[in-house]
Amino acid sequence: MVELKLGSATVTRIEESYEPNFEAVKFFPAWNADVVRRHRDWLSPNHYDEASGFLKLSVHSWLIKIGGKRILIDTCVGNHKPRAYRPKWHMMETRYLERLAAAGVKPDEIDMVMCTHLHVDHVGWNTRLDNGRWVPTFRNAKYVFSREDYDFYHKLDSDPLKGPANGGSFRDSVLPVVEAGLAQMVTGAQALDETLKVEPAPGHTPGTIAIKFESKGEKALFCGDILHHALQVYHPDWNSFACLDQDNARKSRRAALEHCAGTSARLMPCHFGAPFSCHIDSKADGFAPRFDGKF
Repeated sequence: MVELKLGSATVTRIEESYEPNFEAVKFFPAWNADVVRRHRDWLSPNHYDEASGFLKLSVHSWLIKIGGKRILIDTCVGNHKPRAYRPKWHMMETRYLERLAAAGVKPDEIDMVMCTHLHVDHVGWNTRLDNGRWVPTFRNAKYVFSREDYDFYHKLDSDPLKGPANGGSFRDSVLPVVEAGLAQMVTGAQALDETLKVEPAPGHTPGTIAIKFESKGEKALFCGDILHHALQVYHPDWNSFACLDQDNARKSRRAALEHCAGTSARLMPCHFGAPFSCHIDSKADGFAPRFDGKF
């Protein structure tokens, strides 16, 4: 289990899956063999499977425990969710909740769930199947959603020609939370408490948010899909196939890297390979990840 200290907080990675799961040349349009050659010493085996040509991406949540609060950031794909368009995620059966329990937390003890955006692999455990109905998994939590993302996908989901949104995840993993009265919609930049604040980071989705954390002078940035892969630290101009607004995705990615490099905030992504988070160093020509030995 990956666990680290940030000021007064304990932050734990809750794994759902970690495997070669996306073909690199399809995931990143700018992918090329020269990049593999230049970065081979650290890419394999934790970030890239050269034999298959697939990126090795983790899908995980971050659990923050601080001052009696338990906060979960991004909730992966979820079990029993019909995702036929992506076979690796279709009707999954994982030990995610058991791993959460191993970190000392039961679903009813989660106080807040924060979704950096509303894509399928960041909202799945928001709900669970109960007697044929999707119900909130964390029934005592407030779920923080971007209002802009919610409005965008609600409109898309309601369009008979374009819905269901996000492969059905809006209907089975977002709407039940809203209907249960557990959603807290946020707009713009705002502080949620003395340690957490959200800031707009549009691009990957219209309402993607960056989650900034600080405790006792130690800082972290939970970036969701602002960055998917450590190679994007070296190549902040690289967008994935899933970035809706290419220009703003690049701007938000660079802003995240500049923040981490300028403040020593630890970058806390949801998909990087082991050791799953890093610091960011400024270089003459850009940035570089610094993976330390804390894990």
